[in-house]
Amino acid sequence: LSPCEFVNVESEFAAMSVAIGASAAGARTYTATASQGLLFMAEAVYNASGLGLPIVMTVANRAIGAPINIWNDHSDSMSQRDCGWIQLFAAHNQEALDLHIQAFRLAEELSMPVMVCMDGFILTHAVERVDMPAQAEVDAFLPPYEPRQVLDPADPVSIGAMVGPEAFMEVRYLAHAKQTMALERIPQIADEFAARFGRASGGLVRGYRCEDAETIVVALGSVLGTLKDTVDELRLDGLKVGVLGIQSFRPFPLAAVREALQGPSELRLA
Repeated sequence: LSPCEFVNVESEFAAMSVAIGASAAGARTYTATASQGLLFMAEAVYNASGLGLPIVMTVANRAIGAPINIWNDHSDSMSQRDCGWIQLFAAHNQEALDLHIQAFRLAEELSMPVMVCMDGFILTHAVERVDMPAQAEVDAFLPPYEPRQVLDPADPVSIGAMVGPEAFMEVRYLAHAKQTMALERIPQIADEFAARFGRASGGLVRGYRCEDAETIVVALGSVLGTLKDTVDELRLDGLKVGVLGIQSFRPFPLAAVREALQGPSELRLA
């Protein structure tokens, strides 16, 4: 697509640094990382959220070594739980595709960065049929990017400069307020996406056979597919089991989880 530029950099730290500069200059910005790569860029990850830049980043969740492990583990994104980014988790590759479209909408509305987390190897190295929406459909759902802040070389300013404790507290409170706003916008954007594209993706949580469940397994990521199959098998044996999938880890949807887990007094969480 034009205008579009791919920047080949030296490292993950450089990748996020370039993404920060591009976003601050008014470009719709995207990057991707995994595992140690996310840890390598951690300092810049905090800068991106502190500056309120709507960067979208894929995190292919992989274990952190040693030993080297290219398979799935959520400890990379979990280590950045409080870095100020929204974290959305995909259960399968179709949802991963859909969440990226929703992530740009969310990031740009709230002026905050979003991680789309998808399980390493299980999803990233798998072949799966997905419905790829046409560019015109995406453009109709995702408005043209109108940045709230744009650096101008003709009028240079400093951003992220030093502040005192009183101002820093205000910045952190604003980040918290945006996360609270995201709790409302995430399901609303997911509903709009479903209405336009005809499939449910994203949201805060999604329950499966939880209505009368006495045991509910709470999980996130690609394991949800296996859990749903297992629930179906256990139901055939007469066991009242359900599964609750977490789509949004940050902000954590505490109220939605509490509501979904209301059930019989003997309800157990696995």
